[in-house]
Amino acid sequence: MNESKKILIVTGDAGESFEVLYAAHRLQEAGFEPVIAAPSVKRMNLVIHDFEPGWDTYEERKGYIVESNIAFKDVKAADYHSVLCPGGRAPEYLRNDPKLISIMKEFYNSGKYVFAICHGVQILVTAGLVDKKNITCYEHVRFEVESCGGIYSKTEQAIQDGRIVTGQTWQSHPEFYRIVMKCLAESNA
Repeated sequence: MNESKKILIVTGDAGESFEVLYAAHRLQEAGFEPVIAAPSVKRMNLVIHDFEPGWDTYEERKGYIVESNIAFKDVKAADYHSVLCPGGRAPEYLRNDPKLISIMKEFYNSGKYVFAICHGVQILVTAGLVDKKNITCYEHVRFEVESCGGIYSKTEQAIQDGRIVTGQTWQSHPEFYRIVMKCLAESNA
């Protein structure tokens, strides 16, 4: 498949099942090739975050297992059209991987699209990509976004600011992927 049709999906153990798998399936449906990148090539345990009545935060359950296709150390941004960072707990530790942060900066600095949803925005924060940008994400990541100069929005389910598109949670998939697909269609026209 043509390199311009490849989309890098960044995740790891404890990535949000619905966000990772929905991204892969939705991109395939639209004619793109999703490539799942992780710290190493392996089978990863994803999780399910759900909101239970009476809970003050989300509950985590064991999710699906997915294979990564490529390790961060082997990623070359030039081989991909754009990058997508799903949420879950994975971004909490992935944001500490210097190679991943370098990859994110390379995508952004080369004018490629950077997509992130939910806790995936933590990776953008660490890469220094939210300063003076309109950003939405899971509400408990708000402090990190604002502390690094981002302009947080709770009212919009998904926001595009230049080449960065962010979404609140998996519940925002309709709004988030409407913008993502529009960006992909425009850049491939």
